[in-house]
Parts: sequence; C-alpha cells; structure tokens
Amino acid sequence: MAVQLRVAVVGSGPSGIFTAQLLGESDRVDAQVDVYDRLPVPYGLVRYGVAPDHPKIKSIVGAFAEVLADPRVRFLGNVTVGPDISITELRNYYDVVVFASGASQDRRLGIPGEHLSGVTSATEFVAWYSGHPDAGVDRFSLAGDTAVVVGAGNVALDVARLLNRSPDELRRTDMPEHVIEAIASSGIRDVRVLARRGPVHAKFTNKELIELGSLTDCAIVVDPADLELNAEDQEGAANPLVSRRMAILKGYADRGSQGGERTLRLEFNTKPTELHGDNGHVRSVRLARGTSEAISTTDVATQFVVRSIGYRGCEFEGLPFDERRGVIPHRAGRVIVDDEHLAGMYVTGWIKRGPSGVIGTNRLDANETVSAIIEDAPTLSNAKSEKSGLDPLELLRTREVAVVDWNGWLCIDRAEIELGRDLDRTRVKIHDRSEMLNAAILR
Repeated sequence: MAVQLRVAVVGSGPSGIFTAQLLGESDRVDAQVDVYDRLPVPYGLVRYGVAPDHPKIKSIVGAFAEVLADPRVRFLGNVTVGPDISITELRNYYDVVVFASGASQDRRLGIPGEHLSGVTSATEFVAWYSGHPDAGVDRFSLAGDTAVVVGAGNVALDVARLLNRSPDELRRTDMPEHVIEAIASSGIRDVRVLARRGPVHAKFTNKELIELGSLTDCAIVVDPADLELNAEDQEGAANPLVSRRMAILKGYADRGSQGGERTLRLEFNTKPTELHGDNGHVRSVRLARGTSEAISTTDVATQFVVRSIGYRGCEFEGLPFDERRGVIPHRAGRVIVDDEHLAGMYVTGWIKRGPSGVIGTNRLDANETVSAIIEDAPTLSNAKSEKSGLDPLELLRTREVAVVDWNGWLCIDRAEIELGRDLDRTRVKIHDRSEMLNAAILR
C-alpha cells in the first residue's frame, strides 16, 4: 500500500514542478502536494529567466501546467515563506517540506566603483526585461552609446543579444511594452562582452553563440588574436564541442566588423579592474587584457555595466546555509544539520547544487531528492499523528494573505493574452503585482 504524505514544495520553478510530478508518478507514495511561490504566478526562471526571444524553451510550461493542474497538486502563489507562513508552521502542517527556491542573488565583481549607478547585475536586468513584478518600470534608462557585459555564460549573451534586438523582433515576444520602448529609444550601439579567460573556457553554449549571427544590423566582432591558443588550451580545444565553438568564433573573426549599425564584441582574456564615475554614475571601466605573461590596460567609456558572473541562493531563517557556495547543505537531497538529516526537510534544484545545468538537469536532480523522500516515507508517515490537521490555506486566509490559486493564475494567463491581443501581439506580460492580483479575481 502506498504511503500517504502531505508535501510542501517551496518554489514553482522547474525543480519544484519536477518534484511534484515525480511524486505523483510514484506508486510507493500517495502524495498531496502544495506548491508555494512568493510570486502570484508559477514557472520561476522559465517565466523570468529564459530570454523572451526563446519561445521554444518557454514552451515547456505546457507540460508544467499539466502537473500544477493535477487535483493532487495545489498552487499557492503570492505566499512568502517566512513572513506569511514560517518554516516551523510548514513542518507542523506537512510530512515533507522540499525547498526548490533557486538562486536569486548575484555574485559581485569585488572591484572599486561597483557601487556606482549604472552598474547592475544580470539578475536585476533580466528580471526587468522579463517583466518581473519586483522590477520597477523605470529601473533602467540605458544611457550612453556603449554597454559592457561582464561574463562568459548564456545569460551574458542573452543580455547582449536583447540589447541589440529591433523593436519589431522584441514585439514578437511577451516582453512588456515599457521595456521595448526603453531598448528602442536607447542610444547604445556598441555592446562589449568581457570574458575573463580564453574562448576554450567560455561557459556559453554553441547554440547561443550561433544565435548572435541572427541579429539584424549588428556586426559580431571577435579579435583573431583571441583565438590563438597556448599549448594547454589547445588540448582543451580537442573537445568536439569546444572545437565547434572555436570554428564559430573564427567565422565571426573572419567576417570582421562589417555588417551593421550596431556592434557586439566578444572580448576574451579581458576583465574589469576598476569602475570610474562622476556624480555617482559610472562613466568608464578600466580593462586588463591579456594573459599573465603580457597584460595591458585601457579605459572604455560606458554608462551601463552588467555583471553576469553567477548566482547564489538565499538563506532561510531556521535552515543551515553554506555561505561559500550559496546553497543549503544536503546529502542526496536530505537537508543536513551537524551531519544529521533534518527530518522531513529536503532540497532540490539550484538551492541544492548551485546554478548549473539546463532545465532538464532539474528533473535528474529532483529524481534524486524524490528517491530520498520515497525511501524515508515510512518513517515520515509514522510522525503524521503529530502534524496539525488544519489546512495551511485557511491559516493564510486568516492572515489576509492574498493567495493566488491555480484558477487565479489561469485568470492572469488569460489577461496577458488579452493584453497582447489589444497590442496586436501574442501575449504581453503583466508586470505590476497589483494588476496581477486584480486579474486573479481573488476570492
């Protein structure tokens, strides 16, 4: 007979939804799952992290919707664990609590001038252009004619690419109108992507690199000197994926700087060492370029700098936290305190392993955690009599928390499609939280 479990999943991104799905597919447990999110809407980084011009990747929300629409699963949006319902209360209500909260903080450069206005994180900029409700409409003015993006991952290329998209291209996405207008009216014509190491060590995928070539009126510039590899890097370039990357970069280098009114430069072995400004706003960045044998410095005028050098998770009060890695300590998904499993507490996704992998990686990660839950299920169920019999939803309502359930999300979904229709677009995201809540027809 399947073991009955009440499960809370904190976070409705891919890792949280995969956890709910895998629990539902198991014949060893009968799980009733509540999926919490601090936002009124589901899907996490699929909605607010995947670039708006990548609709094929976003199409996975169709499969995710089937999971959240399952009668054994409840979506409880607009609920913040901590202020609205404590971890202690979750442990009292549920047999299992799984943290799938992602990694929402950014890593810093640690250089002088990083505090200046005009210097931001990819976390903030991506949230803004994705229509995140916590990102103010006027958060970015995109001043100056040169933008500097620090990082060599897919997110860095997303930022650089979207700064170079035309308004017509952007209106084929669900990007809010105020973002499109800001990018369209921007004077930025030169975007420089800085990679600390050589191209062999870049983290972006070949698919993302190739996509840069689809930009209209934009020249992709690569210095041929950056493609000259030392003996160590030549060994790394023997990898087929890296070899393909080098071939793509060589194609850009051979093409030169011809081909558009805009320029996107990929600069390797280059890192910022200082940011200079006046009146509190960044005006230039000092770059160190080259290897340890020969480094030169130069100042580049800029009024907009985006750091995209990684993410880290946020700490929850009452849970252990690895400050160095920015994750919750665990063993096979079981939360660990003083080398002991904190009974009933589990973790999955980026808050478990750090910000790595693609969307599908989260299913493998969730499978490990769900396997641990299933293995522990008999013990967890034995403690069930000690759990509160009250419904957490009732508690939240007594606290006047405006909980958005699955039907509420469907109302928001329809409102966004209608908003897009009014603007002759497929969909336009609602970016204001109060408008989301009004659209949800809260009861």
